Amino acid sequence: MTASEITPATIDIPQADLDDLADRLARTRWVDEIEGSGSEYGTSLAQVREWAEYWRTSFDWRAVEARLNAYPQFTTEIDGQRIHFLHVRSPRPDATALILTHGWPGSVLEYLDVIDPLVAAGFDLVIPSLPGFGFSGPTTERGWGVHRTAAAWVELMRRLGYERYGAVGNDAGSMISPEVGRLAPESVIGVHVTQLFSFPSGDPAELADLTAQEQAGMERLSWFWENMGAFNLIQTQAPQTLAHALADSPVGLLGWNGQLLVGLDPEFVVANVALYWLTGTSGSSIRMYREMAGDPKPEGQTTAPTALAAGAKDFLAIRRFAERDHATITRWNVFDVPGHYTAYEAPQVIVDDVTAFFADLASGAGGAA
Repeated sequence: MTASEITPATIDIPQADLDDLADRLARTRWVDEIEGSGSEYGTSLAQVREWAEYWRTSFDWRAVEARLNAYPQFTTEIDGQRIHFLHVRSPRPDATALILTHGWPGSVLEYLDVIDPLVAAGFDLVIPSLPGFGFSGPTTERGWGVHRTAAAWVELMRRLGYERYGAVGNDAGSMISPEVGRLAPESVIGVHVTQLFSFPSGDPAELADLTAQEQAGMERLSWFWENMGAFNLIQTQAPQTLAHALADSPVGLLGWNGQLLVGLDPEFVVANVALYWLTGTSGSSIRMYREMAGDPKPEGQTTAPTALAAGAKDFLAIRRFAERDHATITRWNVFDVPGHYTAYEAPQVIVDDVTAFFADLASGAGGAA
């Protein structure tokens, strides 16, 4: 087997691992909580108990496994790292290839509901797990941040024989997908993301004439970092310190990853957390934050045609900052959808917007929106 070989894969978690998980869940040592504090101090005890009970009594990992195994899966080694990916081809001879990238604490599971409709709409889909996440983990070397991951995706698509393709992303995938376009401008048709993480540079003049809508976006972002940003700081500064606890306690992992999954269906929450637990990637996944912090700052704007399909209740991107970083924003939509995981929470919205964006590009109608 050569390093560049693409090998078919099937997910089959050993039953002993599932039995060990069940035993750990049954023996959880619960933390205390100040009465009536709710989520004031972080993910509440009541919320974690609810999720844990669902995990222990109702959740069926084998059903998740079967759903993943319904699609062709493969592994390959790129830049010394095992990469696991779903590769679902459209029967249409003129299919457009897309590479779809998730973030933390999500996974490839957030894209399952868009696979069949996108394939029916004429897309070949490549859906990898990030290096260090799920069946692409753990990582064993430094440096797996945005740039190195994007370079791996360019190599993956080349290895699969795609000379032209689009890049789609959410969360960290919304950082990686534009970088794929930067690294392979001759290959990337367009970039479709659910966030554009472009922030003020620090120059006070940039904030002097914000519109009311832009000011609201800044206020929401400030609220999030002031009230919910601890995960980012810890995972950037000392991921290994936290990793010891996450690797030893499924309920601890549930409480930590679940802080950004509150309000979602417990099946989705537990399935994502179980994927990290059963692959032993709770620690390597959060290391990505430190690696991203060490990435060199990209020089200049991206040039690939770029589409934003944001959720009104998610981060509110500010277009003037986004246009500073991305030269060719051709589509800018803010949809009234529930939250951050749009492909899971509102799959048809993503299917329709991705389809329209790439159809416009194919027809030459992808002018600035």
